Amino acid sequence: MARPDLERALREGLADAIGFVAGALAGWWLGRQFGIDFIASPDWNARQLVGLGLIVAGCGAGRWLARRLILKESR
Repeated sequence: MARPDLERALREGLADAIGFVAGALAGWWLGRQFGIDFIASPDWNARQLVGLGLIVAGCGAGRWLARRLILKESR
């Protein structure tokens, strides 16, 4: 009986990890397309904070999307 719970937990963890990393990379890429490279810049100003916001938003959106796609199969 504990087996399905373990499989669901592994799917959730995998979805979180993949979505978080892929979303962060997508947010960073989007920022670079706008000319904002948060990772390479040593400065802390409004542009870099916008770049950081894109990365953080990408993390959340990627995690949400990955959970929707991966966990949809298990229902």
